[in-house]
Amino acid sequence: MAANDASLDLLIDLIARAKRAGADAADALYAEGVSVSHSQRLGKTEKLERAEGRDLGLRVFIGKRQAIVASSDQSPKALAGLIERAVAMAKAVPEDPFCGLADPDMLARDFPALDLADPNEPAPETLIAHAKAAEEAALAVK
Repeated sequence: MAANDASLDLLIDLIARAKRAGADAADALYAEGVSVSHSQRLGKTEKLERAEGRDLGLRVFIGKRQAIVASSDQSPKALAGLIERAVAMAKAVPEDPFCGLADPDMLARDFPALDLADPNEPAPETLIAHAKAAEEAALAVK
């Protein structure tokens, strides 16, 4: 199963479990990212880092009350706690006459290709070479 399919299955399951726990409606968000960075000073590497992250958000509605919770821990125990907290929080907040899920007929169906993400991760050597070139260019200016 592809990661996207697994992520979608996770979100569908999370929403279903939130409804079983007392939510009238719910929506969920899954975000996954990787970042690579390098810095150098006076020709020497100061930092070379790579970070990976997965975040999950759950919004639940009970009547005209809503709560939003988020976590990077996707263990079964953490997800159960996430659902429990979201439902408890939604029961505790005041009503909001404007909250609710978006009208499905008003949602966008087509999305332009915006080229917002680069699927290629640069090699550390490439980052170091770019940082070196940038530093040399900066130091060449009096």
